Amino acid sequence: MARKAIFITGGGSGIGRATARHFAAQGWFVGIADIHAQGIDETAALLPEGASSRHVMDVRDRDQWKTALDAFAAESGGRLDVLFNNAGIGTGGQFIDIPPEETDRLIAINLGGVVNGIHMALPLLRATPGSAILNTGSASGFYGVAGLAVYSATKFAVRGLTEGLEIEFAKYGIKVRSLMPGFIDTPLLDQVSADSNEPARNRLSASGYEIVPVERVAEAAWDAVHGDRVHVTVGKMAKRLARLSRWFPGLVAKQSKKIDGLG
Repeated sequence: MARKAIFITGGGSGIGRATARHFAAQGWFVGIADIHAQGIDETAALLPEGASSRHVMDVRDRDQWKTALDAFAAESGGRLDVLFNNAGIGTGGQFIDIPPEETDRLIAINLGGVVNGIHMALPLLRATPGSAILNTGSASGFYGVAGLAVYSATKFAVRGLTEGLEIEFAKYGIKVRSLMPGFIDTPLLDQVSADSNEPARNRLSASGYEIVPVERVAEAAWDAVHGDRVHVTVGKMAKRLARLSRWFPGLVAKQSKKIDGLG
């Protein structure tokens, strides 16, 4: 039997890179997909020889998806055990300050890219017994975050898509899962919002918010595709927000105001 295989978008850095390393360490074949060729090469260099394939692609383009998945299948023996829709951008700031073109890009990548991936990968997933789809969501998919309103909206949408397809795809034997992390230790936290000269990382730390290492997210990704929970929270903040948004939404609104503008 061919070794199990995972295709990871956004695999050139952050969560994608950490997940590629974690799955490769378990003997899996890893398709590394990203819009940045250098990031792909850097991730591949961290994996065992012969454990990966490289795919430069834009998740907004379905033709590029087809080309990448065809090439991946040729190297994985036709298997796709996990599609990890991880690629995303984290544009933040006050809604009034963000150009409409940037909100279009945010929606096209964070939601459209996920939808495209599922459409294009479904034949391979259906042909692989016990396969799974894993989507990167966010704790902001539990309750909208000021300063991240459109980003939150895309993660709400990913959450809803995950829940709906988990039901629809059960008849095909395909699991559908999402990761719901809080603030993750990636370069996104080094961005400076329009209303501050200080990186988000510094403001979060000063406010006492937990910043979760990417390795913990990679471990959660492994648990998600092997477990029964549809949504897997990562980090204390995400777990707390999931509970509060369900039972005490008013408290979540107050907390959100504290991080307004973190972007």
